Amino acid sequence: MTKVEDSVLAEIKPIIEQRNDEFVDIEYVKEKGQNYLRIYVDRENGIDMDEIAGLSELISEKLDEITPDPFPDPYILELSSPGIERPIKTEKDWQKALNNYIHVGLYQKIEGEKEYEGTLKAFSDEEIELEVKVKTRRKQLTIPRKLIANIRFAIEF
Repeated sequence: MTKVEDSVLAEIKPIIEQRNDEFVDIEYVKEKGQNYLRIYVDRENGIDMDEIAGLSELISEKLDEITPDPFPDPYILELSSPGIERPIKTEKDWQKALNNYIHVGLYQKIEGEKEYEGTLKAFSDEEIELEVKVKTRRKQLTIPRKLIANIRFAIEF
């Protein structure tokens, strides 16, 4: 996390928790010459646009009050839901992902592939067990966690 993300998170997390929302992620990035502060939030049964708009107002007010100002340059605040295919980051995410369909991107190929989709059957700090479909049969695949570039929930078609 960047210094900006750390200082902002300390200020906004209580607001998010007070509303019984779930903090998912924060990023402070520069894209096409513009700085963005993106905050991803969710709720147990999903969060709608009105709830996000209300939270955005509260967070915007709080960010304006922080002294010293943690932002070196002007920025755009974006609040949103991480969506159905949200990244798996926290222990809570991993528990939710267990026995659910996920997408895994790898740093290097395993059995000739750098991407897999399947059902997460088990996980530990060292590896995950993924049940993948190969043509008409199912196969268990063990993937070392250190080889995972990204991992997220996925929709099975």
